Amino acid sequence: MSPREGKTSMEDFSVSEMLRMQEALQEKYRGSWEEISPETGKNKLLWMIGEIGEVIDIIKKHGDREAVSDSQLRAHLVEEMADVLMYYGDVMLCYGISPEELKTAYTDKFQRNLKRW
Repeated sequence: MSPREGKTSMEDFSVSEMLRMQEALQEKYRGSWEEISPETGKNKLLWMIGEIGEVIDIIKKHGDREAVSDSQLRAHLVEEMADVLMYYGDVMLCYGISPEELKTAYTDKFQRNLKRW
């Protein structure tokens, strides 16, 4: 059984919702944070990679099973994943990638991968 099987959620978290939240943060901190533009996209990607490193550190230091089963450690893992997604959202905003574009590209790639192996 996969970790998602047997679990129900109140509602899926959409890319559109994530981007609206990131836009609200960017608006609130306008002038304090780096502006959203193609020129700052690279920096946002680098920050995202740093957050991915924090996710990896949790798993590397504590192991896969503990990261899933220990509730406190799992909460930390999920928080770091949220940080990754926040920077991912900023990258999408920097490059003007819409949820529709992402869905199309993801679906196309999914279909190609289904036929690949």
